[in-house]
Amino acid sequence: MIQNPKIIAGFLLTILLSLSTSVDAQETESVNWISFEQLEDSLALKPKKVFIDFYTDWCTYCRKMDKVVFTKSEVINLLNTDYYAVRFDAETHTDISFGGKTLVNDQVKKSRNPIHQIAQLLATREGQFVAPTLVVLDKDFKVTARYFEYMDSKELVDVLE
Repeated sequence: MIQNPKIIAGFLLTILLSLSTSVDAQETESVNWISFEQLEDSLALKPKKVFIDFYTDWCTYCRKMDKVVFTKSEVINLLNTDYYAVRFDAETHTDISFGGKTLVNDQVKKSRNPIHQIAQLLATREGQFVAPTLVVLDKDFKVTARYFEYMDSKELVDVLE
């Protein structure tokens, strides 16, 4: 008893497209990670709290946070709304320009796991880098908290609020 097959086909197509759009929107929701260079420009335009995730490629807990914690909508919303979020590989060999200085990884030839100067400045406990390290700074770029551990989404939300 199909009255008008074109209308029904159009209706079904509209439903399918709206479902795929909502699934795509959910899949693309992510933290707006920026670089240190972008952070410096952003802070100059609009001061805001800063969250830095120092990680390494070999760190199991870092990868777990990336897949499990930084994909939760409540974490994403807090980071994207209230913070500038920076993700930084503590072992990168790339020079970073920040605060009028160039920071380098000067341990490249000295260590099997060389730690970048910016990680040495912000992400060490008793002189040692521990991955993952999460650093929270106020809008004046002063450290307000450091966490040298894996945090689940509930723990991180508590920190960010």
